Amino acid sequence: MANPVLGLKANWKQFFVLVIVNALVGSMLGMERSIFPQFASEVFGLSSNFAFLSFITAFGFSKAITNYLTGKFANNFGRKKLLILGWILAIPVPILLIFASNWNYVILANVLLGVSQGLTWGSTVIMKIDLVGEKDRGFAMGMNEFAGYLSLGVSAYLSAYLAEKFGVSPTPFYIGVVVSILGLLLSIFLVKDTHHFVKKESETATLEKVERVFLQTSIKNKTLSSITQAGLINNLNDGMVWGLLPVLLLSNGFSLNQTGVITATYPLIWGIGQLGTGKMADLFSKKKMIFGGMLLQGLILLLLPNLMNYHLQILLMVLLGFGTALVYPTFMAAIADHTHPVQRAESIGTFRLWRDLGYAFGAILSGILADQWGIPTAIFSIGILTIASSVIIKLRMEESSPVDKIL
Repeated sequence: MANPVLGLKANWKQFFVLVIVNALVGSMLGMERSIFPQFASEVFGLSSNFAFLSFITAFGFSKAITNYLTGKFANNFGRKKLLILGWILAIPVPILLIFASNWNYVILANVLLGVSQGLTWGSTVIMKIDLVGEKDRGFAMGMNEFAGYLSLGVSAYLSAYLAEKFGVSPTPFYIGVVVSILGLLLSIFLVKDTHHFVKKESETATLEKVERVFLQTSIKNKTLSSITQAGLINNLNDGMVWGLLPVLLLSNGFSLNQTGVITATYPLIWGIGQLGTGKMADLFSKKKMIFGGMLLQGLILLLLPNLMNYHLQILLMVLLGFGTALVYPTFMAAIADHTHPVQRAESIGTFRLWRDLGYAFGAILSGILADQWGIPTAIFSIGILTIASSVIIKLRMEESSPVDKIL
C-alpha cells in the first residue's frame, strides 16, 4: 500500500477481520477457565492449591516474555508473521491436554498456550492501533479486548457445560482444536500486515523518541511506569480469580454448572463493557478511569469470600468485570498516547510483559497464601494490593492530554 490512510473508517474491513481473529484467541484461553480445578483433581488427583496453580504460573511467565518479544520484534519481522507463528503453536495445546498422562504435559500445554497468546493477542493489539491512528485508540482497544474476553467467557461457559454433560476430558478441549485451526487459516488468508501504517503516522508524530524504551516504560517515566504497575496488579488479581474462585465456589457447595456461570460472568462483563469503556478512553480522563477501575476491583475482592450466595456472586462478578473493563483498554491507549509511533510496539510489549507477569505472580502468591491461611485470606490480601495500586495511579500518573484535566 503506497499511501495508507489512517483511521477506523478507512480500514474497517481489516479491523473487523482482526476483531474476529482476536475472538478466536480469547476462545483458546476460555476452554480452560472454568473446568481446570475439576480437571486437576479428577484426572491427576491434585489437592494443593499451589501445585494446581502451577499451570497459571507457567502460562503467565511464557505469555509475559512473549508479549515483550512480540513488541520488540514486530517492526523487524512483521506483525502478520508473528500472528501466524502464534496460531501454529496453539494447535498442539488441546492435543496435549486431551492425551496428557501426567501434570507435566498440562504445564507444557500452558507454556505453549502462553507463547501463542503472547504472539496472537499481542499482534492483533499492535495492528489495530496501527490502523486507527490517534483518534480512536481507546475504541480500538475496547473492541480488541471486547472480542477476546467476550469469547473467553462464552468458551468458559461452553467448556463447563460440556464437562458436566460429557466429562471433564476430552470433550471440552475439542473447542481448542477447532479454534486453533480456524484462527490459523484466517490469519494466513485474510490478515494483512500493518507496518506501513506506522511509517505514515511517524511523518506527523510530535512525540520525541526516547532511549531505553524498556526502562522508560518499566520504571523511569512516571506515567508509563504507573500504568505498568496497575496492569501487573490487574492481572495478578485476575490470575487469582481464575485459579481460586472455582475452587472456592465448588468447596462451598456450588454445582459445576453454577460455577461455570459465575466464572464466565466476570470475563463476559469485562468483554462487553469494553465496547463502551474503550470509547470513553478517547473522550474522558484515562487517569480517572484507571484509578476508579482499580479501586472498584479491590473493593469487590474484599467482599468476594464473604458472600457465598449464587445471585450475589453473579452481582460481584458483574461489578468486578465492569471495574476491569474500565482499565483494560485504557491501559494500552494511555501507553500509546505517551510513545512515539516507531517505539509504540516495544513500549506496549514492555507493558504487556509486566501486565501478564501478574498472572504468574498472582498464581504463586495466592497459591502460597491459600495453602497457608485459606482461600478467603488470599483473596482479601490481593484486594488490598489492588486498592494500593489505585493509590499509586492517583498520586503518580500524569494526565494524557489537556481534555483529561477537565473531564
